[in-house]
Amino acid sequence: MSKLFLVPTPVGNLGDMTYRAVEVLRSVDLILAEDTRTSRVLLNHYDIGTPLQSYHIFNEHQTVAGLVERLLAGQTIAVVTDAGTPGISDPGFLLVREAVAAGVDVECLPGATAFVPALIDSGLPCDRFVFEGFLPHKKGRQTAISRLADEERTMVVYESPYRLVKLLTELSAVLGDDRRVSVSREISKLHAETVRGTLAEVLAHFSQKEVKGEIVVIVSGKQTH
Repeated sequence: MSKLFLVPTPVGNLGDMTYRAVEVLRSVDLILAEDTRTSRVLLNHYDIGTPLQSYHIFNEHQTVAGLVERLLAGQTIAVVTDAGTPGISDPGFLLVREAVAAGVDVECLPGATAFVPALIDSGLPCDRFVFEGFLPHKKGRQTAISRLADEERTMVVYESPYRLVKLLTELSAVLGDDRRVSVSREISKLHAETVRGTLAEVLAHFSQKEVKGEIVVIVSGKQTH
């Protein structure tokens, strides 16, 4: 019976892999990986010998039709990314959409997603929030940031370590120095760090050091009273 699995992988500590995720990756006919070198480390750690194929943003449009054909022919396929849940700011959505349209059974396993622990650790309201993912790098970036100024829900933004200080500077200019923010990096790894405070305080902290690791920025919403 053909099926497409979306399998979350650890965002840091390899021990965060679930038993079921390992079982699924061992049982499928093919694993699609964002970076086969990164995924090979994980698969070797758990003694998973399933065939691996590259699947990333630069080839997903060219390969999706052939992958759907394989699913319709009865194969089972799993998608993994370098870290976290496929489809969340990573490849996965396009294949899911086409598989669903073709009548293929699709299942996303529960598991690691970087923004959930970052949001909860932030100490900011997490009953209502908006996920922005990566903001545009150039065109449309200022428009996107300006739009966030009136957002009343807690905001979740992904950023690279190389642009973190720039992002905090831009947010401070538009939202104000005193807006509350929490920045988490290296989640579940040895050097995990969460820095909380105003935009001015957190910007000062990261301006004085070399920033490394994957970054999740949690910004408080606009106060209405």
